[in-house]
Amino acid sequence: MESGLVGQATTEPAEFFTRHRQTLEQAVAATHGRHFWTPYPESPSPKVYGEDAAAAGLAAFEGHLGTDFPLDQPGADDRIVTERSPYGIALGVGYPHAGADALVAAARAALPSWRDAGVRTRAGVCLEILHRLNRRSFEMAHAVQHTSGQAFVMAFQAGGPQAQDRGLEAVAYGYDMIARYAESVRWEKPQRKGEPLAMDKRFHAVPRGVALVIACNTFPTWNTYPGLFASLVTGNPVIVKPHPRAVLPLAITVAVAREVLAEAGLDPDTVLLAAERPEERLAAALATRPEVRIVDFTGSTEFGEWLEANAPQAFVNTEKAGVNAVVVDSTDHYGQMLGNLAFSLSLYSGQMCTTPQNIYLPRAGIDTDEGHKSADQVGADLAAAVGKLLGDAARATGVLGAIANDGVLRRIDEAAGLGDVLLESTEVAHPDFAEAVVRTPTIVGLGAERRDVFGREHFGPISFVVTTDDTEHSLRLVRETIAERGALTASVYSTDEAVLDAAERAACEAGVNISANLTGQVFVNQSAAFSDYHGTGANPAATASLTDPAFVAGRFNFVQSRRHA
Repeated sequence: MESGLVGQATTEPAEFFTRHRQTLEQAVAATHGRHFWTPYPESPSPKVYGEDAAAAGLAAFEGHLGTDFPLDQPGADDRIVTERSPYGIALGVGYPHAGADALVAAARAALPSWRDAGVRTRAGVCLEILHRLNRRSFEMAHAVQHTSGQAFVMAFQAGGPQAQDRGLEAVAYGYDMIARYAESVRWEKPQRKGEPLAMDKRFHAVPRGVALVIACNTFPTWNTYPGLFASLVTGNPVIVKPHPRAVLPLAITVAVAREVLAEAGLDPDTVLLAAERPEERLAAALATRPEVRIVDFTGSTEFGEWLEANAPQAFVNTEKAGVNAVVVDSTDHYGQMLGNLAFSLSLYSGQMCTTPQNIYLPRAGIDTDEGHKSADQVGADLAAAVGKLLGDAARATGVLGAIANDGVLRRIDEAAGLGDVLLESTEVAHPDFAEAVVRTPTIVGLGAERRDVFGREHFGPISFVVTTDDTEHSLRLVRETIAERGALTASVYSTDEAVLDAAERAACEAGVNISANLTGQVFVNQSAAFSDYHGTGANPAATASLTDPAFVAGRFNFVQSRRHA
C-alpha cells in the first residue's frame, strides 16, 4: 500500500475489537483490582511459544543484519546506520530517515481518520498490534539483547511479554476512561409547568494531537510501549524516536503497527519511525514543534528537564535519573537479604532506572538472625554475596548482560576514587560473545558526610554503602536526597514494625514507591504490570507513573455538543 494513504481494508476494524474484547475486559479488571494477570507468558519455553519459535525468531533477527529494514514511510531522504551491539556482533541495519517537517505532516494527515475511528476500533487495533508483537517475541528478544546489552532471557521477558503487558495496561486505562462514559444522551430536566426541558447531548473524546515518544537505549520497548499505546488508544498519531543505538526493536514495533493499520483500512502513518543521524537532535526539533502536543521521554535528567522547560505546548511525561535507596535497620533473614540485594545490584549490570544505589545502615551495625553485625561486616558480606552470585562466568553473564555504552564504563572507573572500595569491578569473559564488554558491580563505602557523592546518580553497576548515625538519620537522608534528586524505588529491611511504618511514611513524604524486607524472588528493581506503579510522578525522577490514570488522561479532552431535542 502506498505510504500515507488509507488503503482497502482486508479486515474490518471492528473484527479486531471483537477478537480481543475478552482480553481487554480482563485488562481493565486487572487495573482496577491490581492483581496478577497477563495474557503474554514471560517464559521462553517451547512449551509456551512452540517448538519452532526460538529458531524462527533467531532467523528473523539475523535476516535484518546488514540490510535495509523494510519500512516504507513518507519523506524518506536517506538510509542511516547507527547501531552497534554491546556483544560485539555487527548489526549494520539501515533505517529510513525523514526530517521533522515530513514526519509531522504525515502524522497530522493521519489524525482525522484515527480520531474518527472511535475508541473501540482503536483499542482493537492496539490489541492486535500487541498480539502480533507477542508472536514475534523471540525476534524482539534478539533485537533488544543486541541493542541494549541485556542478557537474552531478560531481553525476552522485559523486551517482549513484560513490555507488551505495559502497553496493554495503557490501552486498558485509555479505553476505560473513554468507554465508561456515555457518548450521547437525551437530557431532560423537569419543569414546574409543562413538558420537561429536553436536550440532545453528544460527548467527544478529542485527542490532543501529534504524539512523540523519545525512547532510551537500555529498555527500548518496556519504556516506550506505555506512552505509545496510551497515545494511540486515545486517538493521537505517534512518532516514535528511537535511541540511535537501539533502533531495531522499535522499527519492528512500528512495522507491525503499520501493517495492522493498513489491514484495517486506516492510515499507516498513524505510527511513524523517526530514526536520526548522529548529532542531529531530531528529538529536540520534534518536541518543540507546535503540532506536537504529547511528549513521552525516558533518559537523562538534563534532557528531560530541557523538554519540561522547552515544550510548553505539549503534555510532557519524563522518566529521568534518581538516587534509589535501601535502608538497612535489622533483619531476621540475613543471608537471604544479602542474596536479594546482590542480585538487585547485579541485574543487567545496574543499568536499570530502578537499581538500588545508596544502601544506608547505622555505623553501630545491625541486629540479625546470625547475631549483631558491624557496619564493616555488612559491607564485606554484601561484597562477598555479589562475588558468590557472579563466581561462574556463564551464570554471571546471564545476570549481568553487557555494558550498553562507554559512559557506564567511565563511571565504573571513576567510582574507585570516590571512597573505600568494598568490591572492585572486574571484567568477565563472555562464553558466547568474545567481544562483549561485561563488568561486575563495584561497591564503595562512604560516610554520611559524603553527600556530594551519594546525593547524585551514578548510572551503572555502582552502589554505595553509606554509614549513618542511626536508622532515623538514614530515613532523613532518604527523604532529603529523593526530594532533591528523585528516585524510582526505595527499600527497607527491619524487624521492627515501628521502623517499617516510619519508612513507609518517609516514602510517602518523598513520593517514592517502597518495598519492605525483600528476601525471595521479588526484587526492588522489578515491577509487575497491572499491579505495581512504576514511578510516582511525585519526585524529580519522573513526572508520571507507568501506568496510572494521570499518565493517560492528559492525552485527550472531552468536548460536548448539545441541541434542543
